Amino acid sequence: MLMVGLTGGIGAGKSAVSARLAERGAVIIDADRLAREVVEPGTDGLAEIVAEFGAGVLTADGALDRPALGTKVFGDEQARRRLERIIHPRVRARTAELVRAAPPDAIVVNDVPLLVETGLAPTYQMVIVVAADRDVRIQRLIRDRGMSAAEAAARIGAQADDAARKAAADVVLPNEEDLAALHARVDELWRDRLVDFERNVRLRTAARKAPELCIVPPDPDWAPSAARLIARLRQHLGSADVHHIGSTAVPGLPAKDIIDLMLSVRTLDAADALTERLAAAGFPARRGEWADNARRLPGHTWPKRMYGSADPGRPVILHVRVAGSPGWRFALLMRDHLRAVPAARDAYAAAKASLALRFADRAGYAAAKEPWFDEEARAADDWALSTGWQPPELVSG
Repeated sequence: MLMVGLTGGIGAGKSAVSARLAERGAVIIDADRLAREVVEPGTDGLAEIVAEFGAGVLTADGALDRPALGTKVFGDEQARRRLERIIHPRVRARTAELVRAAPPDAIVVNDVPLLVETGLAPTYQMVIVVAADRDVRIQRLIRDRGMSAAEAAARIGAQADDAARKAAADVVLPNEEDLAALHARVDELWRDRLVDFERNVRLRTAARKAPELCIVPPDPDWAPSAARLIARLRQHLGSADVHHIGSTAVPGLPAKDIIDLMLSVRTLDAADALTERLAAAGFPARRGEWADNARRLPGHTWPKRMYGSADPGRPVILHVRVAGSPGWRFALLMRDHLRAVPAARDAYAAAKASLALRFADRAGYAAAKEPWFDEEARAADDWALSTGWQPPELVSG
């Protein structure tokens, strides 16, 4: 089963995406619909709202008078929070019931208008954001919902801005053309990413990576992608010590389009105990025995665990290392050294370019970099000594 969060600003077209995903076979859980369901006449949710806000929030036939309730909570932060404490737990409980009832191979799409505002993004294995220009959205709200331009602008302004949504998005679906163009984008996402992602999560397998070597220019999305992945790992693991490492963690450095992350643990037994939770989060274990070259200790290695990504659209390598081990220290030191010393970063970029011309496969390229890493270990150690650099303290168990 794959858990997807779907959101978008008012007027962006989220409902159209939800409907198309349902046509493709997704199980849709509509948070707005559930929020209405849990306060229908006769529910304890409605009874609690009346007890909190008074009988004036009911219509003559005993249903919730939403405009009347809105006047009580609009602009009143404390009242809004009291209302949320009534509705949100019930919506979460109903959502959990629907998830449990879904087939084991389902792609479950949680349609949540305020997904970003409520901080729910890390709870999903993927977040899709439907996006459209503000002026386009205003015109849609005027045309489709009968709002004035001022009303539409006010509704848009009351939600998270586009930058916040895009920062939370694993996938952004532009929707400024016609419905056919939107449907084509949704169908492509379903066919090329969501179906395989669900299968990989269910079978606990990592998405396959191309064996060919491909070094690409620095991508500004690497850092926010890593931040989303780290937030997801912390959501599933609790107080986890996770770092963005490797070339994609160094601004301005060309790299393979693979996000390297590192989870710090106190023992490898502790790492093994996390395997199922990592797989459920979308990070299945990679088979094999894995070890780091213990820099400055010739002939020595240090064992670690390796996990991949179930998402075929976002390659990830998650290194799980014992805090304080040579590989753990070198990963953090090399990253910080290359960030701080542009000449070192540029030398690494030149080495990458030269080796990429000689080796077409990833394995040959990786092996050929080992002498450069040995030199980098010495240079980074000298830099650490001169600057007083220390690795961060471990915060996870």
